[in-house]
Amino acid sequence: MDYRNFNEDFSLKGKTAIVTGAASGIGFEIARMYARKGANVVSFDLSEPAELPAYMEQHGAGYMAYAGNITETEAIEACVAQTVERFGSLDILVNCAGIGVVEGVLEHDEALWDKTLGINLTGTVRFMKAAAKVMKENGGGKIINMGSQAGVVALEGHLTYGCAKAAVIYATKQFAMEMAQYNINVNAISPTIILTPMGEENWNNERGEEFKKKIPAHRFGYPEEVAACAVFLASDAASLINGANLVIDGGFTIC
Repeated sequence: MDYRNFNEDFSLKGKTAIVTGAASGIGFEIARMYARKGANVVSFDLSEPAELPAYMEQHGAGYMAYAGNITETEAIEACVAQTVERFGSLDILVNCAGIGVVEGVLEHDEALWDKTLGINLTGTVRFMKAAAKVMKENGGGKIINMGSQAGVVALEGHLTYGCAKAAVIYATKQFAMEMAQYNINVNAISPTIILTPMGEENWNNERGEEFKKKIPAHRFGYPEEVAACAVFLASDAASLINGANLVIDGGFTIC
């Protein structure tokens, strides 16, 4: 490969991507932007995203939906196997599936701790493992994990979520170090509050206005901004970026 002659439009034409958590929020927007960039898209979520099939057809993207639970290794491996069977390869994995909780260190619920780490961390690691095995055999690939600013700095009420995301960032580095020899790039994206429908519901209020005062940019982010980062990291232009954690938080963590 001539690393200088990458596609400056960040095209993903001919690539096949699995996007977990694609039924809503950030994962949904990444799946749609990948389709616009020419990729085949496989959505992995508890249920099939109702709006994606027509959207994928509109943009001429190959598409498959897999309804599964990310805490079940069998579902992960089956999704990867079916992706390769359907499209012949797996070039990109984006781990967006996750849940968030807000709770103090003395009030945290043990069952919710186990559930959050199972989805946000264990599921992410197991999906990376399954995808990396295929990518190693195929000569390379890109893996992108969703971290969080809560995995970089301490935030009030974020014990469980922050621990999970900090561990995802570490796992990203570990996979990046061991998989680089196989031409597999592994990176993370760590956003601030993103105005998904859930983000709008939770943060378009007085609490949100107070939080924005702590962000140098004085605003939250949009799903499309995260999706644009995921397009870049999945493209050939990002081939020298490995083990990085791309923080997109308007400057919150530099203060």
